[in-house]
Amino acid sequence: MADIAANHLQGRVSVITGASSGIGAATARALATRGAHVVLAARNVDKLDDLVTGIREAGGTATARITDVTRPDDVEGLIDFAQAEFGPVDHLVNNAGLMLFSQWADRAADDWNKMIDTNIRGYLHAISAVLPGMIARRSGHILNMSSVAGIRVGGSSGVYSATKFFIRGITDSLRQEVGTAHGIQISMISPGVIDTGWADKVTNDDARRTAQDLNEGAIHPDGVADAVVYALDQPADVTVNDLVIHPTRQQW
Repeated sequence: MADIAANHLQGRVSVITGASSGIGAATARALATRGAHVVLAARNVDKLDDLVTGIREAGGTATARITDVTRPDDVEGLIDFAQAEFGPVDHLVNNAGLMLFSQWADRAADDWNKMIDTNIRGYLHAISAVLPGMIARRSGHILNMSSVAGIRVGGSSGVYSATKFFIRGITDSLRQEVGTAHGIQISMISPGVIDTGWADKVTNDDARRTAQDLNEGAIHPDGVADAVVYALDQPADVTVNDLVIHPTRQQW
């Protein structure tokens, strides 16, 4: 019988994209608290430096690298950096993402392309970078952060939802292929409305009002970080495939 009290995170090397704020930052702190060596990736150097300092002052192990996930060479460099710092990567938390609301009539092609580049290409770049090592070792864990928007399409979120449906598709494919053939654990977490300040970044007035209304009652990123810890803190023969987390009063 498995030891349910065992800590499967101690000493593990965990790469987290989009780590400078929100769910990524909360996840970094939570994993470091459990003994993981966290490697933080994002584009905001000041926020990354502050987070690394905070984790180290709390007794954790952390480092960071400025990374643009839309650039494959940058992501390959991130994984090389993580391995040089701590050793082979055990966990990839694919978290970097953009949520930009607009209505179809706005023809917000710039926003659409930004989400495609980050939410789709960024995930693929990170998966491609970690897969060779994980397949060679026949171990590792890839966790893709999706959204309830990848289950149901809401107002003003058509393209964003489409990127999250994409994540759901590739996660299931990874599970069926590299999970069963190579023993790599594949997980996905689909949060509902989380208070990360995203609603205030929407530029279109009507879409911003929709986003701000949706954000009422949002829960703290720590709730999602706890779910990440649960999914990653499993023995090699157990995989948490799909977790959906949202505010109790959110209807969908």
